[in-house]
Amino acid sequence: MSITTLNDLYIDQLQDLYSANRQSLKVTQKLADKASNAKLKDALQRGVKGIEDGIDAVEGLIRKHEADPRGEFCQGMEGLVKEAKAHAIEADIDDKDVLDASIISQYQRMTHYALAGYGTVVAFARRLRLSDDVRTLQACLDSTYSGDREMSQLAEGEVNREAA
Repeated sequence: MSITTLNDLYIDQLQDLYSANRQSLKVTQKLADKASNAKLKDALQRGVKGIEDGIDAVEGLIRKHEADPRGEFCQGMEGLVKEAKAHAIEADIDDKDVLDASIISQYQRMTHYALAGYGTVVAFARRLRLSDDVRTLQACLDSTYSGDREMSQLAEGEVNREAA
């Protein structure tokens, strides 16, 4: 797709976000399966649901703009997924508490990438005066921030203490 307007860039970034979400969904489920801490498992399962909701929302917006959701492949998330596999899913970490701490760090790296993506498309949608899109994307952004804060609280309040 040739990018010549902000609208073109907006669609491109939505497609990239769609790809990023699809990639992070699979690895987040694996992180949840690998986690030992019950609260962490629950939080990651809520993360899976949030990512699924984000995929549906972004796909709907892309289709509304008559584009193919699979028009981009997010190489940035591909790298983060590889890191999550190497440092958590396939990592040789014997201490379950240390592994849980690593799981949180890898999940948050992916989450922060998603926050940047959602923030970007919200800003573009605002500039393009796409108020329905803004509402949808802002809800995704808010949900992602909420999940990130929950992970930080879990890490700081329990998981990192146990890992230490």
